[in-house]
Amino acid sequence: MGVEIKSNREISIMRKAGEIVAIVLDVLKKRIKPGIITEELDTISIEELSKRDAISSFKGYRGYPACICVSINDELVHGLPSKRVLKEGDIVTIDFGAIYNGFHGDAARTVAVGRITETAQKLIDTTENALKVGIESARNGARLGDVSSAIQCFVESQGFSVVREYAGHGIGRQMHEDPQIPNYGMPGQGLVLKQGMTLALEPMVTAGDWHTKVGSDGWTVSTVDGSLCAHFEDTIVITGGEAEVLTTLG
Repeated sequence: MGVEIKSNREISIMRKAGEIVAIVLDVLKKRIKPGIITEELDTISIEELSKRDAISSFKGYRGYPACICVSINDELVHGLPSKRVLKEGDIVTIDFGAIYNGFHGDAARTVAVGRITETAQKLIDTTENALKVGIESARNGARLGDVSSAIQCFVESQGFSVVREYAGHGIGRQMHEDPQIPNYGMPGQGLVLKQGMTLALEPMVTAGDWHTKVGSDGWTVSTVDGSLCAHFEDTIVITGGEAEVLTTLG
């Protein structure tokens, strides 16, 4: 299957979808504090979506029961909102997607809950910066391997590991489209990026080994060794120059 090139009109719609995602994530980040129940964050996301003529990308996707993914400490992705209470020192990843006029935006942020350890803060900072490095590498004419390699090299230079079992992806009319975008690879290999491609880059980084496992709920992915992990994601479009981040506040 070929990778779809989006028209200016489609990109404009995705820009709005991305802005909605960024706004909701910003609201959620401000509500994260010790003592909040993760189900409350899901309720907030539903309320915020309803204000903006958008619907959740996640709820109902392959049977997923919530609007957000809430992954805590050694949980990497797909954590289910629940009665669990966030505690001082936790780190929590909120992954969220929205559909606006038939197109998706998708992003994730890892947030400190109160005061956290230096290692946890370095992990968050490294993962956020790895996303920036990946976006800087995603240019018209570059190859996917250039993006993947840039993310991997940066993360490993900081003493952390990139997860190899999950990847970024194309995005547009569907939340997951071609191509798959691993967070590791060799420069000069893979698909050539072209103007109008819309991609979701999402470095997933662990403080220990990169291997993961799926929990008994059938959704929550955690590190096998129990090490902390972080996850940042943005939806971008390839342009004639620097890639444009779509999941950003207007």
